[in-house]
Amino acid sequence: MSFEGHLFICTNQREPGSARGCCSPDGKGELQKLFKETIGANKAGYLDQCEHGPTVVVYPEAVWYGFVQPEDVAEIVREHVALGRPVERLRLGETCVNTASCPHKPRPQ
Repeated sequence: MSFEGHLFICTNQREPGSARGCCSPDGKGELQKLFKETIGANKAGYLDQCEHGPTVVVYPEAVWYGFVQPEDVAEIVREHVALGRPVERLRLGETCVNTASCPHKPRPQ
């Protein structure tokens, strides 16, 4: 079996009320389970993008998705994984991923 790409789903948990948010607040990893059932995706313990959570990243394109909900899984698999077309409505901009500030990050007090 050969792999053409990788899809990682953040499953990080934080304390309730954390300013950074959390990708799996209930600890059930629902998104990861849905992707795994659909295509065999891997989970990532922590992607450091909690303000955008739940987050998913697809490699080798390094397309980051934020605020992903269970109902988005089929669309990401169909459009991006199968057809190679990123789902723009969920895509995080380059100004948000791994940057010190973006509209989703809490402002320093």
